[in-house]
Amino acid sequence: MNKAQTFVPVAVGAALFLIVAAWALPTWNFVISIGLAKGLGVLGLVLMMRGGLVSFGQGLYYAIGGYSVGLMVNLWKINEAVLLLIAPVVIAAATAAVAGLLLSRYRDIFFAMLTLALSMLLYGLLVKSVELGGTDGFNIRGVTLIGLPLSGTARFNGLVVLVLICFTALITVWYFGKTALGRLLPGIKDNEIRVEYLGASANKTIYLFYILAAVLAALGGAMSGILVAHVDPEMAFWATSGEFVVIAVLAGTGNIFTPFIAALALEFVRTFAYQHAPNTWQLVLGVIILSMILFLPTGLGGVRFGKRKATVEAGEKA
Repeated sequence: MNKAQTFVPVAVGAALFLIVAAWALPTWNFVISIGLAKGLGVLGLVLMMRGGLVSFGQGLYYAIGGYSVGLMVNLWKINEAVLLLIAPVVIAAATAAVAGLLLSRYRDIFFAMLTLALSMLLYGLLVKSVELGGTDGFNIRGVTLIGLPLSGTARFNGLVVLVLICFTALITVWYFGKTALGRLLPGIKDNEIRVEYLGASANKTIYLFYILAAVLAALGGAMSGILVAHVDPEMAFWATSGEFVVIAVLAGTGNIFTPFIAALALEFVRTFAYQHAPNTWQLVLGVIILSMILFLPTGLGGVRFGKRKATVEAGEKA
């Protein structure tokens, strides 16, 4: 059985499980929505990490997605979700195409700091823009999909749309990972010079995957804006980008399902910690994250790898 015959059914099963869980637990739909929206941004970040690059600026595109939807709803009175989701993709891809021309030439801490700088630049503009609500942001109301409401009491409808977007993103990333271009990313991380000697362009590969990561983050921000019905400059703040990095570290780069699992787990832990320890929930959350880093140094994606490695070693000994 090839990997396509196992990956697609698992992805379909995970999507159905999330929809059923959201239907059975309506009070948790908000938490699940936030987790999946952030998972999209983290999925793009994990792609970059496979190439050895850590972006501290995913919040830039997360905010572009949310504010694009908000401005279209409030200024142009466009409420159709299909149209609202096209705009963030186009704007984020165009922004990443310009920024990527510069960023794809840098590596390591220089790449990380430049992405952080761009994100904080947008944050500063949003905070100072009174027309966009300043530090308070603004609300997004009345988004529908073919007449079907997606937010407020009908958040479950929006959550189903979000699950379908996550499913499509997983299939797309999985497909790109199997192409020759996708297989270059680990090679760039291991030995970029050797990749160049083989005739491939490391800068071009990083440039294209940077745009893909931006589009994924923008979709997450757009759906977050629709389901939460509010956007604010915090979406572009360094803390948001830092949270994406923390989730990506917890997820690891070995599996493309784990960004969503880690994002959902972190949101659930944060909610429980806030409910039961409202004055020390940050401490509880920090201890749990530290424990996961200590006991799972390769992230959740390394759990399966560890089992496979153990199986291979056992087979070799036999």
